[in-house]
Amino acid sequence: MEKIILLAGKGVSTNIVYNYLSKFYEIEKVIFEEPPSRLQLIRKRIKRFGFYKVAGQLAFQTVVAKWLTITSRKRKVEIIKEYHLDTSPPPQSKTLPVNSINDRQVIDYLIKTQPQLAIVNGTRIISRKVLDATGCTFINMHAGITPKYRNVHGAYWALVNNDRENCGVTVHLVDPGIDTGKIIYQSGINPMKEDNFVTYPLLQVAEGVNLLGNAIKDFFNNQLEFQSGSKESHLWYHPTIFQYLYYRLFRGIK
Repeated sequence: MEKIILLAGKGVSTNIVYNYLSKFYEIEKVIFEEPPSRLQLIRKRIKRFGFYKVAGQLAFQTVVAKWLTITSRKRKVEIIKEYHLDTSPPPQSKTLPVNSINDRQVIDYLIKTQPQLAIVNGTRIISRKVLDATGCTFINMHAGITPKYRNVHGAYWALVNNDRENCGVTVHLVDPGIDTGKIIYQSGINPMKEDNFVTYPLLQVAEGVNLLGNAIKDFFNNQLEFQSGSKESHLWYHPTIFQYLYYRLFRGIK
């Protein structure tokens, strides 16, 4: 019998992934990690990007992204209905909360249960210690076309770059890098004029769960194959409020 676990951050996308996969496979456990300390995260970002850029990113997240979330509720409901997505959370009996996906508790669980496959969704970068704890294979669903759109907001940045053919989702193996693992499947999405920054990820998850299901089937049938990606490889980050307003006003990207 297949033994699968889900390593994830809490949120709608994880709920969708769990419920979709549960229709075909028994998910042994959902290991939920807590989000990192916001203050520590801000300090790290300031050290890396500088105060003004981080301030602009925070302004975007606290003002624009929240406003888009409120005004996009109807569109989100439409997408959920159109793709028959189940957003209910996993049963509590199936969950294991941890502070970080890289905690010793996670390594001990992997060693104890010896899962064959770990599906990753919305966690921080997984350490080599966790990846090497057992012979388990780790597969991630990434909201972007790798390696051209690694890290975050892949669909948004593809549209900003007028690169609609690379606006999509990737299912790939996990390695210690940031979305640098071998590509299993990729597929594009087709945002409509009513879509925006906060609905692109929902479209990506709706498309990606099918790819993820196919990758799992291939894995257990020993038919996993890999694709070559773009020669371009870039990391993308949260837009600042100034970037967002510029691209919305002058390029029409919401």
